[in-house]
Amino acid sequence: MKSCIRWPTVALSQFVCLKLWCSELGSLAMMMIRSVIRSCSFFVSMLLFVLSISDLLVKIHGHGFGINYGQIANNLPLPSQVAVLIKSLNVSRIKLYDADPNVLVAFSESNVEFVIGLGNEYLENMTNPSKAQTWIQQHVQPYFSQTKITCITVGNEVFNSNDTQLMLNLLPAMQTVHDALVNLGLDQQVTVTTAHSFNTLSNSYPPSTGAFREDLVQYIKPLLDFHAQINSPFLINAYPFFTYKDNPNMIPLNYVLFQPNQGTVDPNTNLHYDNMLYAQIDAVYAAIKQMGHDDIQVRISETGWPSNGDPEEIGATPQNAALYNGNLLKRIEQKQGTPAKPLVPIDIYVFALFNEDLKPGPASERNYGLYYPNGNPVYNIELKGYLPQMPMAAKSNILSVNFFVCIVTSFIFALELSRW
Repeated sequence: MKSCIRWPTVALSQFVCLKLWCSELGSLAMMMIRSVIRSCSFFVSMLLFVLSISDLLVKIHGHGFGINYGQIANNLPLPSQVAVLIKSLNVSRIKLYDADPNVLVAFSESNVEFVIGLGNEYLENMTNPSKAQTWIQQHVQPYFSQTKITCITVGNEVFNSNDTQLMLNLLPAMQTVHDALVNLGLDQQVTVTTAHSFNTLSNSYPPSTGAFREDLVQYIKPLLDFHAQINSPFLINAYPFFTYKDNPNMIPLNYVLFQPNQGTVDPNTNLHYDNMLYAQIDAVYAAIKQMGHDDIQVRISETGWPSNGDPEEIGATPQNAALYNGNLLKRIEQKQGTPAKPLVPIDIYVFALFNEDLKPGPASERNYGLYYPNGNPVYNIELKGYLPQMPMAAKSNILSVNFFVCIVTSFIFALELSRW
C-alpha cells in the first residue's frame, strides 16, 4: 500500500521535471532556429566579405573589364544574387540599360561602378530642364551615396534608327541632363554620353580612313564638340561577329577571334592589325579625327559573340564565343592598346552577363550571355563565378536544424521513459 501511494508521487515528480526539461529544450531549439535565421539573413554580407579577402588569392581578370547587365528575360536571378556573382568574378564595372532601383540597391557598398541608361523613349522629355532634373533626383540621388554611379547614357544607337526627331533630340537631351547634374553638384562624379552603332561609320577599312556617314555628320560634329567640352567618352557598340557572319568567305575566322593569324597592314600608316576589333576601334578614332578632334577617348560599350544562332548566322557557336571572349579578356588583362593608340588601354564592356530569353530578333540575340540564368557558365573561359541559391539555402538550413532538434528531442525523451 505504501509503495502504491509512493509511485504516483514519483511519477508525478518525474513528469513535472520532464515538462520543465522539454520546455527548456524547446527554448533552446527556438534559440538555435533564430540563430540560423539571423545567420541566413547575414549570408550575403559574409559571403561578399569572404570573397573580398579571397581576391588576393584569385587570378584577376578585368583591368578595364566591364560587363553589360541586360534584363530582357523572365528567368533571371535576383539582383542580390547577381551582386555575389559579380563580386566572385572580380568585375568592377557594370553597364545597365535603365536605372533599375532593385539593382542599384543590391549593389550598395559594393564598389562596383555603374553606367545607367536613359532609353530612347525618354529623349524628348530629357530636353526639358525640369524633367531632366527630376529624373536625376529620382533615379540617381537616392542611390548615389551608397552605389557608385559614374555615367549616364542618354539613348542607345539613336543614329541607327530612321527617326529624324529622335536624332535631333539626342544632343539637347544630353546637354540638359549634364546641366541638371551641374545644378545638383554631381557633374564631377557623373558624366554623360550615348552609345552608337558601328554602322555610324561609312568606311572602316583601312582603319586610317575611317569616316562617319555623310548623312550623320550634321548630328555627330556638334555631338563631338560636346564630348570634348565635358571630357566624356565616345561609346561604340562593335561586333566583329556581324562582319564575319556577312562575309565568312572573305574574312579569316582567326582574325576576328584573336587567334594567331597573318593579320593586315594599314597601307597609310604601316600599322599591323592582328584582330578586327582593334581595327574597328582605330577606325572610329580616325573618323573622330576627321571631325577635328583628337581629344576624345573611344570606349567599347558593347562587344561579344553569340554561342548559338539561326542556321544562317554562321559562326555562332559556343567554341567561337569562348575563343572571342576568352582571348579578349586576356588582352584586357594585359592592358593592351590598339596599334594607333598603344598607350591607351582598351576600355571594354562585354556583352552580356546572361542569356536573355525575351530579346526579339534572330536566335543569336538571346545567346550572348557568359552565363545561363541559373548561374552555370555557357562555356569555359576561366571565369570562376558563383551564383548563390539564397532562398533555397536559407530554407534548407532551417529545415535541417528543425529535423536535428526533433531527432535529439525524441531520443532523449525515449531515454527518460526507459528509466521510469
